[in-house]
Amino acid sequence: MRRILLLLLCAACGYCGSQSPTGPTPGPSLLSASPSPGGPHVFVGAGDIAMCDVNSVATAALLDSIGGTVFTLGDNVYFRGSREEFRNCYDATWGRHKRRTFPVPGNHEYETPGAAGYFEYFGDVARGPLGEGFYSYEVGEWHVVALNSNIPVDAGSMQASWLRSDLQASRARCTIAYWHHPLFTSGPDGDTQAVRELWRILYEFDADIILNAHEHMYERFAPQNPDGRLDTMRGIRQFIAGTGGAFLYQPVTVHPNSELRISAFGVLKLTLGSGRYLWEFVPVSGAAADSGSGVCH
Repeated sequence: MRRILLLLLCAACGYCGSQSPTGPTPGPSLLSASPSPGGPHVFVGAGDIAMCDVNSVATAALLDSIGGTVFTLGDNVYFRGSREEFRNCYDATWGRHKRRTFPVPGNHEYETPGAAGYFEYFGDVARGPLGEGFYSYEVGEWHVVALNSNIPVDAGSMQASWLRSDLQASRARCTIAYWHHPLFTSGPDGDTQAVRELWRILYEFDADIILNAHEHMYERFAPQNPDGRLDTMRGIRQFIAGTGGAFLYQPVTVHPNSELRISAFGVLKLTLGSGRYLWEFVPVSGAAADSGSGVCH
């Protein structure tokens, strides 16, 4: 069944699937049809998505014309993450890209006990190897880690231990991680201090990019360390893309190292190459609102 799903994915967006041999708990691996294993590979998505209104319809339409792997950053559907909401709101919009989607949950999914609606909708890919909503996989030469910030993430947690083991086993030069709650933000919800340990582990292993949502806006940070100090040598670049369709926020202050803030619906498109990456925030208006490039550590 898994091979059939991956073949369908290959037909849908020009990617071929295989099981990755790396890591202690390998997840789905998407390899480009390009002869070069370095890609480029498109990695696109957002969080704070479906409210059964026109905004998630519009952002889903952007995905219709963008190939590659889709990520979601939590609060995939509002307001309770119920089975009915996933069926009626998410499935009718972003759901048509489900076969190429690798999600993480947000706090609204846990308004339904145990995030049952979320795990039922997305199935095994969302549960991960330990059934707790975190997992890893490969996109070209990049190692990708999907984490769950709604369960314990402290230094002694099962998730932190798993993350350290996963990164120790990875042989990839470039690493990207994503979860719902941001450590750093200029938005009204404020910094989520609880996820700092995830940052510390990722920084220790030279990760390159962290993606979050929760704040209903787009924000890009300069590379920084887990304590929020600018670090152009080893720092991790954080993006917030809570722009999938939920009502928008305005920044309340400018956080240190914040380079850009945009209140608009859209998706974050990353092009992951060999040792480098491009970013582009694509609003529903169609014009690129932010773009740039970076290199892996």
